[in-house]
Amino acid sequence: MLSLFKADPKKKLHKQYEQKLEQAMHAQRRGDIKSYSFLMNDADKLWQEISKLEAET
Repeated sequence: MLSLFKADPKKKLHKQYEQKLEQAMHAQRRGDIKSYSFLMNDADKLWQEISKLEAET
């Protein structure tokens, strides 16, 4: 019953992933390719964590 109130780590990671993608898009539109590449790298790491969690369930 208590698991009903536990936070889902995948939801949190998905939210962070979406935020990184949006930040990367804005950086790319500004022409800041260096920041874009760092943000996309961070987003890729988050996606790998999400994939790992989904594979476990």
